[in-house]
Amino acid sequence: MPAVPRTRPALRRCAGTGALALALLGGGLPATTAAESDGEQPDLTLFYRQKVRWAACKDVELPKDMQCARVTVPLDYARPAAGTLDLALARYRATGKSQGSVLLNFGGPGGSGVSQLGQDGKEFMSLTNGYDVVGFDPRGVGRSSPVSCGDGTGSPSDGASDDEPPDVARPQALMKELKQLTLRCTRNSGPVLSHIGTVNASRDLDVIRQALGDRKLNYLGFSYGTRLGAVYAAQFPYNVGRMALDGVDTLTESLAEQGVAGARGQQTALDDFLDWCVTDRGCPFGQDRRKAGEAVVKLVRSLDEDPVPSDFGGPFTGQDLVDAIGQGLYGKDLWPLMERALASLIEDGDTRGVQNLASGGSALPHGHGHAHDGGLVDSAAVPVDNLSAALMAINCADDPDRPSALRLTRDLARLNQEYQQASPVFGRFRLTQVLLCYGRPRGTDFIRNEVKDVPSAPMLLVGTRGDPATPYSWTVETAKRLGPSAVVLDNRGDGHTGYTSSRCVRGKIDDFLLYGTLPPDGSSCPADDDRGSVTDSPG
Repeated sequence: MPAVPRTRPALRRCAGTGALALALLGGGLPATTAAESDGEQPDLTLFYRQKVRWAACKDVELPKDMQCARVTVPLDYARPAAGTLDLALARYRATGKSQGSVLLNFGGPGGSGVSQLGQDGKEFMSLTNGYDVVGFDPRGVGRSSPVSCGDGTGSPSDGASDDEPPDVARPQALMKELKQLTLRCTRNSGPVLSHIGTVNASRDLDVIRQALGDRKLNYLGFSYGTRLGAVYAAQFPYNVGRMALDGVDTLTESLAEQGVAGARGQQTALDDFLDWCVTDRGCPFGQDRRKAGEAVVKLVRSLDEDPVPSDFGGPFTGQDLVDAIGQGLYGKDLWPLMERALASLIEDGDTRGVQNLASGGSALPHGHGHAHDGGLVDSAAVPVDNLSAALMAINCADDPDRPSALRLTRDLARLNQEYQQASPVFGRFRLTQVLLCYGRPRGTDFIRNEVKDVPSAPMLLVGTRGDPATPYSWTVETAKRLGPSAVVLDNRGDGHTGYTSSRCVRGKIDDFLLYGTLPPDGSSCPADDDRGSVTDSPG
């Protein structure tokens, strides 16, 4: 369960073999997925015949040189006549000879691709040498029928929230609170909530590909976006063009396992930050490394017990601080900013710096509007809790594990201890995210059981050794699972994903997407401070 990637300073924002997927331009038959290769298929012709109509973006927050559009998809692919959704798209046009489009997903899940492309488009201008660079808001996210839990947090307000640690001493009350949260999210999200998740988002990707006029999908996905890309390759293996996956997600681990791995990775990154911080006289935790680690834990616990007022509405808790610190650990270039933000919090009680860090530089909340009719939502009406609500909904929809109330009650104390051992700072936050799936319908087992041995064109998988959100071991495991089509590039640096932090990684991804040139499987890029040429030695 990777955290939402955000850029520097804002991109770090946090299947089996199937039948041939037909994707005929114009008035042809709709694509057939690997998951639907048996039996009579619903008629998707109208969706696959549409063409994207680009126009100037109406949102004032988006750059003037961007264009915007929409694509219509079925709410339910099994019953395409039952309703539709509009998905928001944005692009920078190709400046060189165009090869078509390359679609970007920045991760999350729950991050708006349209807003992110608007904020960080300069990071991808090299790709406009050969492509229209396209961002999109997946179903349930941003402008595309955003889900919400209705209270501004995406969490229950009475003991099981992102803002409060799970009360393991009151398991029965906790189960009740989680069920109440599920009802609230269902009530405030509309029909899209029952059809959210990566399997449907992948099918939307294929409709977008066709509407853009591309015979194959060219794609760059970060963090969660790698999960989406892998699922697409399993559902539509013969529609894969050039696909690069950076910060590779797991396809097999349960949410509980992912949470422990994430807590452990973030704790390691926090330790590295504190090692650096105590060498600076401006470090708010002092110059004693052991005491600095203890001070962070005490600060989080103090804010959980006695939250402080914030400028953005509601109290600022220890778990809010944990979220902010997690975002600040995505890259070493964010460390000075986090140091100053923490100093302002500790010395002056000023939460603005850490809250701005948590939101990737955009801490002002949006409104509370909804679009239950499937139409696009204006950016000002995107619910303030959409990112957290969508992250929860998509991760739960992708996970088939739903322990019973009896088992969860029995295991809660053990799970809490396991997470605390993984990280005294991030353990509670990560466990809470896992518990939030309780009471929701069981998720799909397609990803865990069917996304494997994919007979697609070669895909480039980039794993970063010091990644706090997506461990390098996930890159190795996912590559083995995808089969011979997966080509691994080992980034020997730190931070979450490599494209915006490593000149070598950026060059290798650009060479592949623009020219089809792949590095040897198992080759590596040096760490950020040693930017030499790529080596051909594996591992």
